[in-house]
Amino acid sequence: MDVANQFFAIFAFSTCGSYSGIFRMAVECKNRTESSLSIEVEFEYPFRLHQVYFDAPTCKGGNQDRLFLVGDYSSSAEFFVTIGVFAFLYSTAALSIYIFFFEKYKENNKGPLIDLGVTGVFAFMWLVSSAAWAKGLSDVKTATDPDKVTTMIPACGVKENLCREVHDPVMSGLNTSVAFGFINLILWAGNLWFVFKETGIIAPFMRAPPPQAKPAPDAYVQQGAYEQDPYASNQGGYQPNYNQQGYNQDAEYGQGYGQQGAPTSFSNQM
Repeated sequence: MDVANQFFAIFAFSTCGSYSGIFRMAVECKNRTESSLSIEVEFEYPFRLHQVYFDAPTCKGGNQDRLFLVGDYSSSAEFFVTIGVFAFLYSTAALSIYIFFFEKYKENNKGPLIDLGVTGVFAFMWLVSSAAWAKGLSDVKTATDPDKVTTMIPACGVKENLCREVHDPVMSGLNTSVAFGFINLILWAGNLWFVFKETGIIAPFMRAPPPQAKPAPDAYVQQGAYEQDPYASNQGGYQPNYNQQGYNQDAEYGQGYGQQGAPTSFSNQM
């Protein structure tokens, strides 16, 4: 999970922090010699557009005006990048602890509780920073729209002059940064559940059971001996009393046969 957090955090702040855009405009004056058909305007992170300027022809004797873009959107952009950098650093540190110091992490349950709190803070920060940067990016797109910028050029207000855009700025990288910002929000919010299970605050049975020591082999031998002893003692202790029942009955049968045989022998002698 932390590996995914690292990847998406890097992608989010790198696409925003390394962005550099450019757009071009053309101003065709009534006097063609005064025209400028390729006016380049370059802007980059952190999008302090009020410091970005360009020179446009006045269409009056070959003079030029220096004009500035409008807006400062550095606060939302820098906030977004800062959250991405800190999220990457924390994910790296957490992954190192999980790999090398997991037993220390589980000791006294302090590690999971701290991890839960920090993860919750980052999930909230990703929500705020992504929403702020999405609004800031929308404003950057409006401020760098060539059609709107041409309205700032005085020469474009004259009917005899023609102003048009030549090349729009490419904003796909900035759009991707916003998308990955919200993906980071989903990842960190989902990671809350896994960290919460490690704490065992409400459901201790959901935590992984601690390792149990294996009993010694002698214990199994002794236990097996104790399980067999009761049967052996019961069999050895049982002694049926054959003298009282079985032998008495045989004696009675023997006496009966003896008594019946005497008269038979006497009759034969007669």
